[in-house]
Amino acid sequence: MKHRILLVDDEPDILEFVGYNLLKAGYEVFTARDGAEGLRMAVEHRPHLILLDRMMPVMDGVETCRRIREQEGLSQVMVVFLSALGEEEQQIEGFDAGADDYIPKPIRMKVLMSRVAAILKRVAADGSLRIDRERHLVYLDGRPLPLPRKEFALLALLSSEPGRLFSREEIYARVWGTEVVVGDRTIDVHVRKLRQKLGDHYISTVKGLGYKFQN
Repeated sequence: MKHRILLVDDEPDILEFVGYNLLKAGYEVFTARDGAEGLRMAVEHRPHLILLDRMMPVMDGVETCRRIREQEGLSQVMVVFLSALGEEEQQIEGFDAGADDYIPKPIRMKVLMSRVAAILKRVAADGSLRIDRERHLVYLDGRPLPLPRKEFALLALLSSEPGRLFSREEIYARVWGTEVVVGDRTIDVHVRKLRQKLGDHYISTVKGLGYKFQN
């Protein structure tokens, strides 16, 4: 499943140029020209990421961000300000409103695409499961899902590259460390516990080889 990105900005050139590059990068893109329209689009499309300008008609970006955080089902969407208002106090105001990141304009397009890709690495591609690697938090259907440290580390590793097969040896080394001796069934036990909490469809077993995360 493609990541869905909502771009909210009152400048048509920004919507066209940034939107084109996001589409070219393989994202599903929606656009809005003011905060009120952006809020409606967010409720309708449930994006994984919202790139939000600050200075807009009808409803400014800060108020839009606050309203997004109040909406059921949108409280955990990634919201990133993309704004020419980049002073420290303005950025703090954005974070206080609930933003996850703040990108000052102007910014080179290659850098912006890199920042977007890095931000979306915190988010699993499926809309119902969100993995915030920086904060060590998992949300399922918008609700926080507490996970022990090793279960989170295992899930974060597998979901970092959906569709890729991780061998048991690599999982042991990257989650438990090469200096730690664990039993042969340790991974299986942790995978079983994750499936009990997430459902069976996220992690698949390749018999005799390892595991992979499925979108």
